[in-house]
Amino acid sequence: QVQLVESGGGLVQAGGSLRLSCAASGRTFSSYAMAWFRQAPGKEREFVAAISWSGARTVYADSVKGRLTISRDNAKNTVYLQMISLQPEDTAVYYCAAAQIMGVTPLRYNYWGQGTPVTVSA
Repeated sequence: QVQLVESGGGLVQAGGSLRLSCAASGRTFSSYAMAWFRQAPGKEREFVAAISWSGARTVYADSVKGRLTISRDNAKNTVYLQMISLQPEDTAVYYCAAAQIMGVTPLRYNYWGQGTPVTVSA
């Protein structure tokens, strides 16, 4: 069982930066692949980025490559999403998720946080 709690969301102007954090409970955190998804109002949840259990492998959605960076600290049971050059289209609720095997579809992930909202103003 893994419990996930996101933090770090907020309101930022276009071009600004934010760093999201996702704190996980449980001693098995380091065995899980982790990912960030986001869901904008009226839209389906979409994949943003994923990282393998060791941090050696990462995958990004094309729309965020070069602007968002996923990382993890297994000693702190935390995964991060560093976001730069934010644009209004990045506005969404951001969710972190955990899975046994890394993937890009929500169905792959067994555990989810409650989400943290990010709003980017023009």
